[in-house]
Amino acid sequence: MHRRDVLRHLSYLSGVAVTAPSLLIALQSCGRDEPDLDWSPQYFTDSEARFVTSYVDTLLPRTPDSYRGPGGLDVGVPAFIDRVMAATAGEGDKPSPLQTGILEFDEGARTQYGMPFHQLDATQRGELFTAAEGVAPRYNPQVWGTAVGEQPPVGFYRSLKSMALWGYLSSEKIGTEVLHYDPVPGGYDGCVDLASLGGRAWSL
Repeated sequence: MHRRDVLRHLSYLSGVAVTAPSLLIALQSCGRDEPDLDWSPQYFTDSEARFVTSYVDTLLPRTPDSYRGPGGLDVGVPAFIDRVMAATAGEGDKPSPLQTGILEFDEGARTQYGMPFHQLDATQRGELFTAAEGVAPRYNPQVWGTAVGEQPPVGFYRSLKSMALWGYLSSEKIGTEVLHYDPVPGGYDGCVDLASLGGRAWSL
């Protein structure tokens, strides 16, 4: 399964979890070793920024040359997460739940592999993701964007995952080149064959 094919049908998941193991493997399969930190964090410390960068690169890697597709680092997802946190975190809120989660996830990586998460190779990071995916609380099913029933806390792993997908799917490059983009849509049709859109979900 190509990751771009997955993402063409993924736009409705920006606020929920990707749970299928085969989908998680597809997203991880091309992950690189430690990526460079080529952005300046406003909110995160250097070590936290390296964690977020490696997390995003594991979840949303660039596809290989045989099937080119932008990854999360290509569209600036780590910097997007950093800006969201900088804009929404209150004064004196550090460490935030997200920062605490980063620390705990990193400690798990050190316990299992003897290194922080950002220094692990792609296989090791993928193994930690698979384990976290199996135990992390999940989002409730939704009907027209509204969760069914009371939503319990989903925890660090899935919260950061949702934020990364939100940043990725709302980026200009993905919205215009991967998803189906029509800046001036016509009438509303609630029952359209996806094949008529080239197999791609709507960007807007």
